[in-house]
Amino acid sequence: MVGADGRSWTVQSTINWSQPATAEQFEHDMAAGYVSGVAMLGVVVAFSLFVLFWTPAGVVVPPWLVLLFLLALMVLPMQWALRRPWTIVARTPEPADTAGEHWVGTVHGVMAARQDTRGVVQSLRARAIPDDGTGMLRQVT
Repeated sequence: MVGADGRSWTVQSTINWSQPATAEQFEHDMAAGYVSGVAMLGVVVAFSLFVLFWTPAGVVVPPWLVLLFLLALMVLPMQWALRRPWTIVARTPEPADTAGEHWVGTVHGVMAARQDTRGVVQSLRARAIPDDGTGMLRQVT
């Protein structure tokens, strides 16, 4: 896309499957990676199998109860997937005699990522700068 000053910009957002480490959160990052997610999935599967095989043969389980149980099991994984951090990047190689500009920011959630990416594009079209210091983007030098 072309900014207000005529420079061409590339704006993109990508999902992060692991939590990016920041300076403020470094000391508190105890469970980095996917190990805790796999452990939680194992506990949920074990609990589900326990309930399924422990049910006496004479018990009639209504279908709506099974559906409700499955929906309850899906709440946390869906929340986890929808609240993943997204990295938004705006970069331009111009002017040609310099290294250009590179702006990076992180937001949580797919809807916030879409909204902030749209805001960056609008800001570039209106003011020729991705962020005026009030948003999540910071210039990388």
